[in-house]
Amino acid sequence: MLADDDLRRRRAVLEGEWSRWVPAMRAGSGPLPDAGALSTEVGESWARSLVCVDPGTGSAPATRDGPVHERWARSPLRRPLEDLSDALRGIADDAGFVTAVTDASGTILWTCGGRAMRRRAERVNFAPGGRWDESAMGTNALSLALRTGRPSTVFSAEHLVSALHGWVCYCAPVRAPDGRMLGVLDMSTTWDRSHPLAMSTVRSLVSAVETRLRAEPPAPSGDTAAVRLTGLGAEEASYGGRPLSLRPRQLEILTLLALEPDGFTSEGLRDALYGGRLVSVSTLKAEISHLRRVLGGGIAPRRYALTVPVACDAVALLRALERGDTADALRLYRGPLLPRSEAPGIVAWRTRTTVAVRQAVLASARPEHALSYGARAPYDAEVHEHALRLLDPADARRALAAGRLSSALD
Repeated sequence: MLADDDLRRRRAVLEGEWSRWVPAMRAGSGPLPDAGALSTEVGESWARSLVCVDPGTGSAPATRDGPVHERWARSPLRRPLEDLSDALRGIADDAGFVTAVTDASGTILWTCGGRAMRRRAERVNFAPGGRWDESAMGTNALSLALRTGRPSTVFSAEHLVSALHGWVCYCAPVRAPDGRMLGVLDMSTTWDRSHPLAMSTVRSLVSAVETRLRAEPPAPSGDTAAVRLTGLGAEEASYGGRPLSLRPRQLEILTLLALEPDGFTSEGLRDALYGGRLVSVSTLKAEISHLRRVLGGGIAPRRYALTVPVACDAVALLRALERGDTADALRLYRGPLLPRSEAPGIVAWRTRTTVAVRQAVLASARPEHALSYGARAPYDAEVHEHALRLLDPADARRALAAGRLSSALD
């Protein structure tokens, strides 16, 4: 419980914040847009984006995930796009558009267009290496298509970032034959060049790309035999690009094996899953046998460890924190690890990841970090206070931090 003096101090801070922002917001003339002027989809994106993106930012941030040309060289979209490159360049040149292709994270891998239009696009880093996901650049057609999995158009001031108000963007996701989203294809131009046929053109191009993807020979088995785990705020697994239907206990085993690459003895894994409960060795072996069949034998038989490549969001988060990349860690952190699990080993890793992210946020001098984490920790008053201390007095996002602090104190 908060001491009375501390509680009064925090409430005084809140009263100052609400007196600054709420009247303007209610009048529809303040820092937030009139919600009635926006579609539901765009309005909801604005609300999410204001947590972590400054509307006054000048350009998209650059990716920190390595050289983009290497990612483009490995991308399954590269060959189909190269087959269509003449058509794409012709459309872009004739209509005054810039065409871009991203990966599934929203990072632009390739662009084409006329020299003058590409120069304009480069001013906002609408260029290879630029990050255009919602957490990086707010509401835009690329971020909406990535989030919803549907074609999207964002016109002029519908963009959250004011530097994009002179643009209109048409975008559609590109999917692999197994249904996975590989990225998006976007055509953008200045708002005065908008055209009613632009979206149908984007859809046609995406259809052509997906047709070529279906005609591609299967990837080598070494590329497809990979486990992918999403455990932060969700519970999903895939193998070779195909979703796995697993029981909660099997998902716990996979996650523990991903987080402990050296593996477990039979006794160690049983303790991590069941703690002090009396569970027979045969029960654990049955779970392992099922997983081994699903993964084509991808679990070592004596000391339990994965023998196939694995990508796990919790592992990636911890690596991001180790290299001091709080922004990337927050991009990965969508909530606690396997939130429904009560397995002792998972509970320990859940605490470790949550505490590590929170401490990185409180140590950061960037207010967007506290705002982003605060959206997932509504009752963490200390984080909301940290955001208020870091935000400029004229920053519209203070209203969000103040509202969260008010809810946390109620």
